[in-house]
Amino acid sequence: MPFLFRNLTLQPGEDEGRLIALTAKFFGFDPAVLQQFRILRKGVDARKKPRVLLVYTVSFSLADEAGFWKRHQGTPNLEQLPVETPQIFTKRSSTDPIVIVGMGPAGLFCALRLAAYGIAATILERGKPVEERVKDVARFWRDGQLDTESNVQFGEGGAGTFSDGKLTCRLRDPNTGWVLDQLIRFGAPPEIRYQAKPHVGTDRLRSVVAALRAGLLESGADIRFSTCLTDLVCNSGQLSAVRSNGQDELPCKHLVLAIGHSARDTYAMLSRQNLVMEPKPFAIGLRVEHPQGVIDRIQYGKPHPALPKADYALTYNNDLTKRSCYSFCMCPGGLVVASSSEAEMVVVNGMSNLGRDSGLANSALVVNVRPEDFDGSDPLAGVRFQQQWERTAFTAGGGNYHAPAQNLLAFIGQGTGSYHSSYRPGTVEADLATLLPEYVSTTLREGIVSFDRKMKGFVTREATLTGVETRTSAPLRILRGEDFQSPTLRGLYPCGEGAGYAGGIMSAALDGVRVADKIAEQMS
Repeated sequence: MPFLFRNLTLQPGEDEGRLIALTAKFFGFDPAVLQQFRILRKGVDARKKPRVLLVYTVSFSLADEAGFWKRHQGTPNLEQLPVETPQIFTKRSSTDPIVIVGMGPAGLFCALRLAAYGIAATILERGKPVEERVKDVARFWRDGQLDTESNVQFGEGGAGTFSDGKLTCRLRDPNTGWVLDQLIRFGAPPEIRYQAKPHVGTDRLRSVVAALRAGLLESGADIRFSTCLTDLVCNSGQLSAVRSNGQDELPCKHLVLAIGHSARDTYAMLSRQNLVMEPKPFAIGLRVEHPQGVIDRIQYGKPHPALPKADYALTYNNDLTKRSCYSFCMCPGGLVVASSSEAEMVVVNGMSNLGRDSGLANSALVVNVRPEDFDGSDPLAGVRFQQQWERTAFTAGGGNYHAPAQNLLAFIGQGTGSYHSSYRPGTVEADLATLLPEYVSTTLREGIVSFDRKMKGFVTREATLTGVETRTSAPLRILRGEDFQSPTLRGLYPCGEGAGYAGGIMSAALDGVRVADKIAEQMS
């Protein structure tokens, strides 16, 4: 039985090969007796900056495991690990047609998990393959020519394809390791298995998505691009078929609805079908951008080239108004990007390449909004709320997908300064406070001032705000029961971020896995 040992430390730049010697020295034996030594976790400890350390958790085996445990049982940071047993998937067979809508993380990993059971699904994706999608997005960023079916939100890989590729997840799910192993299998860096804050980067993620598609095709999946779900065919509360592109009909006994949080036309169709949905809270705000060196100095004191680009996670709560301001989707070494998917609307997001080498750091700064803030109580009220502020930003930017931007000091009323945003196709200086609800602007100002107390130097003339950020999560939830099916339409499985059950690549992928497992249970 292998052992786990925590809190080994190295100075930035030290050879990780020293971890074997440090472990052996601690327990008083020759390094040669250690077997199957590997890193399980790697993080950064900057609590005593500028003395920053890299902190490791490792695992190892020995020939005399019983004797070692007898001598060292009770040693701090040491514990026995259960022997890992590979997951075994019993092959299933069924003639029931299975359709997955959406090729974001939820849809892709649902299909991949079904393939592990020997079940081939038909996958419908409204957008284009990732290779073509990247070209469409590049044209939009260069010339402001938006393709409403192939953009940052729609297309193979989902919205996460144009992000930092973060793989952090608060869920303690037993399938996390399986999802990470599949990502590595299709080309993600092996280090994601042990990094405390793993990420793939948008550049590497694109090749992973393409390789994943090839794997699904090899397993028998039927993938159909430029195919948008436009209607459902039902009989007595049971799904029987789906319609795509307004005309084509496809038999369907099990429909995994793994749409993204921007599939607003699909939400409207589901509403017309009287599917049970409800509005849910989310958050809106702006995206802040600093020189990466500013954040590195704040977080590390004395940056070192062997340290990862510094990030941050900040929160502020106003106990009187019950509003919160917090950082979201922080992208070290990244860019602020145009993320529109509907005509005449502007929305921003952030992304980073694997190397995080842009020299800039950005993060959303957002404030929570609640269903009572919307102009109605129907499920689509949150969608209309988002659209209202995205149209406002489009107009303020000049009506050509340029985004409104402002120096951070000017926004909080502590001075003036020029602004420098990486957003393309371009920016226009504007009073950002007028482009959001008053309670959001006020809470943002309070939050930013508070953040400077936690990270001295966060408020600086070098920081720029760009807006608006509205798509932090789905504005509604498509209800489902314990069997993962809609309570009003048997055979429909709401899944992932767009359905309101995930937030980010990993949680969406894990939800897709859970749905696939539930469907497989029903197969012989």
